Amino acid sequence: MRILVTAFEPFGNDSENASAGALRELLATWRDPAVELVGAELPVVFDDASLRRAVAEYRPDLLVALGEAGGRHAITPERVARNEMSARIPDNAGARPQGEPVETGAPAERATALDVDTLVEAMREAGWAAEPSDEAGRFVCNFVAFHAYGMDVPSVFIHVPAVRSEGEAKVGAETGGAVTATRGREPRTVAELAEALAAALRRLRPSSPPSGRATTA
Repeated sequence: MRILVTAFEPFGNDSENASAGALRELLATWRDPAVELVGAELPVVFDDASLRRAVAEYRPDLLVALGEAGGRHAITPERVARNEMSARIPDNAGARPQGEPVETGAPAERATALDVDTLVEAMREAGWAAEPSDEAGRFVCNFVAFHAYGMDVPSVFIHVPAVRSEGEAKVGAETGGAVTATRGREPRTVAELAEALAAALRRLRPSSPPSGRATTA
């Protein structure tokens, strides 16, 4: 089985993005011979071309897209993405949409085909703070999630806390919906993010029952 994991470059006035750091750590430490993990770093732009190129290149069985949420202290898989773009700050190409649809003629929202509760429980069992989310924001994370949830490959978007090697994130208000962890330890480094995410990835399987939810290990 092949899982494609995507992450984002830094944006705003920041020099780091926790999702990219977590992806690099995941790729460096992954040891499951039954699962091939591949990765791609996406630009922070309102354009799905890079995502589609990565999917076409790697032809994954599953897609896991990562992004960071500065206001959250738990890892939060997103159940739904919404067909709306609204930017507090410009993306890295200078675009700043205000209420336009992600995809004209598409539904108001799309849901992941994977079982978010299973992923959350896997991370909690490993000791990490994780909560399901129904609010992916309206910035590029939501944009990528909306496109991913419309693809043929089963996909899930996961927000990670915006941890930094030093200091605090300069961005983070792009994702709404504050999430309070009810169980587990807050990840504070990219290594801890990768450890928690690895626990979730090990639960994923490519075949899905009629409900549209992923099977579990």
